[in-house]
Amino acid sequence: MRIDRRGALRAAAGAWAGGITGVVAQGTLAFAAQGAQGQLLAVRGATVHTMAGPPLADGVVVIRDGKVAAVGPAAQVAIPAGARVLTAAVVTPGLVDAHTVVGLTGYLNQDQDQDQLDPTDPIQPELRALDSYNPRERLVEWVRGFGVTTLHTGHAPGALVSGQTMVVKTRGDSVEEAALLPVAMVAVTLGDDGRAKGDEKKSPGTRSKAVAMLRGELVKTRDYVRKRGAADPDKRPDRDLRREVFAEVLAGKLPLLVTANRATDIDSALRVAEEFGIRIVLDSAAEGYLVAERIKAAGVPVIVHPSMRRSGAGETENASFETAAKLRAAGIPLALQSGFEAYVPKTRVCLFEAAIAAANGLSTEEALAAVTIDAARILGVADRVGSIAVGRDGDLALFDGDPFEYTTHCVATVIDGAVVFEGPR
Repeated sequence: MRIDRRGALRAAAGAWAGGITGVVAQGTLAFAAQGAQGQLLAVRGATVHTMAGPPLADGVVVIRDGKVAAVGPAAQVAIPAGARVLTAAVVTPGLVDAHTVVGLTGYLNQDQDQDQLDPTDPIQPELRALDSYNPRERLVEWVRGFGVTTLHTGHAPGALVSGQTMVVKTRGDSVEEAALLPVAMVAVTLGDDGRAKGDEKKSPGTRSKAVAMLRGELVKTRDYVRKRGAADPDKRPDRDLRREVFAEVLAGKLPLLVTANRATDIDSALRVAEEFGIRIVLDSAAEGYLVAERIKAAGVPVIVHPSMRRSGAGETENASFETAAKLRAAGIPLALQSGFEAYVPKTRVCLFEAAIAAANGLSTEEALAAVTIDAARILGVADRVGSIAVGRDGDLALFDGDPFEYTTHCVATVIDGAVVFEGPR
């Protein structure tokens, strides 16, 4: 499967032009799920990208009870009697959007559907994404129609510590039904977007103050953890939701998702991670290619900035369509994302981000991996999603041609063995 540069760029243009219009035209909050999770389903593709091995020509995927039961060439994998059969030109794992705010932000772009950022306090790690995520939001429905089956979503960049993120499937009537990881990471922003705006008396006002505040919170949490372990119950501190979350970070159970674009802010994030022995995932990293060797040495993965975000000034003035390719060449684990902007459109589609990356240095397989298996690995859910293998969740995206070509349509999306979308879109 090949992709040409012009095709990828047409894909990008289509994502912007058709985005919100497509949401409104959909005109329904009802889920498109057909059949129950226990349904026996067989999917046959002229090409099946399993992301667990080489692509299969004329491949078959059998899903039973929501899990992949068999996968292989049609000559070796029989379609069970009574199975519902779907066919497509190309079949891939369900796409994984490595960072978005879909479900906390809504397509209306009005106050009532904007829960991705609380500006009242610069440090709020205790804010849970699951308390704001709306599985019935039309943007969830919209991206599902492009083959996106898994989202890493939650609180947005824009505050020093804006809250928690989570990993969800793009189906379900409740957040509990949708959630893969109720708590995935803690969102941190270093740089201009993490500084207080509009009031010189608010903190942080500078990069140094932001990093000092973050370090101070971690130091206080160390002390909290020590006191919490006191033998005398009377000497234990009262419960503190903020400290509890940072304690999980210090224990290595939760990584910080650090949005940083300038090389200087990326360096600051790496220093904090080394000082406290904590895990971080870099987000956006517009100038990441300038410090690629240091990122690689630290063993830190990167969720690369959306290529289609507005750039040309400020912290992202040095963003490049080739960022993903340069980081990949440096041996840095990476994934792609739809991202977030304060203005409409509220989201993009990670499929088109992968098309841009494929037109600018990544191979087709590398770009597809960045929105499937590589994204799943960074998010810690590769045992469930991101590849088509026996025992994995039955999540598939079906296309009528090259997924990265603008003229191609997503013709069906399958989650946990249920057909949740039938197109074309």
